[in-house]
Amino acid sequence: MNLRDKLRGLLVRLYARRVEGHLDHAQVPKHIGVIMDGNRRWAKAAGSSTVDGHRAGAGKIEEFLGWCTETDVEVVTLWLLSTDNFDRPQEELVPLLGIIEDVVRTLAADGRWRVHHVGTPDLLPSGMQTVLKEAEEATAHVDGILVNVAIGYGGRQEIADAVRSMLLDAQDKGTSMEELAEAVDIDMIGRHLYTSDQPDPDLVIRTSGEQRLSGFMLWQTAHSEYYFCDVFWPAFRKVDFLRAMRDYAARHRRYGG
Repeated sequence: MNLRDKLRGLLVRLYARRVEGHLDHAQVPKHIGVIMDGNRRWAKAAGSSTVDGHRAGAGKIEEFLGWCTETDVEVVTLWLLSTDNFDRPQEELVPLLGIIEDVVRTLAADGRWRVHHVGTPDLLPSGMQTVLKEAEEATAHVDGILVNVAIGYGGRQEIADAVRSMLLDAQDKGTSMEELAEAVDIDMIGRHLYTSDQPDPDLVIRTSGEQRLSGFMLWQTAHSEYYFCDVFWPAFRKVDFLRAMRDYAARHRRYGG
């Protein structure tokens, strides 16, 4: 590392401390959703393989959760694998699934966070289903950030699964379709989502410069604030995180009012 890079790094750290010092913890989001985009483009820019990009992205997760812990965030939803990602070539998908399993095991073993899967389990290999179940059971007692690992997740699929769950529940209770139609409301549907009983995301961060949700938590993000960052996920820094927090704190949330 040359002198210019060292000076740049020092200035970034000093700036991050300044931003952090002015951050009002009462104004931070309680639930952050993260679309961790740009692993493949980061790898291409670095002259590395796609798998190396996914590994670098996975390595950023614990660091990110540490920042969230420092700023009193209570829930984090990490989009690790979408339903659309299953269309990727097997030479990329198979290693990616292994990397994601390692992420889940690491989060569970850390002891600071409570792991919860959001997504359609039936889409996942049986081995990954087992890893997710074991992680949830092992961390059920943890009084730390609730970390939703969105694996095999799609926003439209979640709503379809919620409606299916609602219909099956009505059938089990002997509720007629007419009675169900009269009873259906926003709260009822919400109780059948993957994130039932959780607060909706206050803030959604997407890295890599893309400015779209791509189906992420379509129901829950109706009133969320969005922060789009040009940095690829593996290169996402604490200063980028703090900028997102500062930007969120400066907004006036109207909820349609």
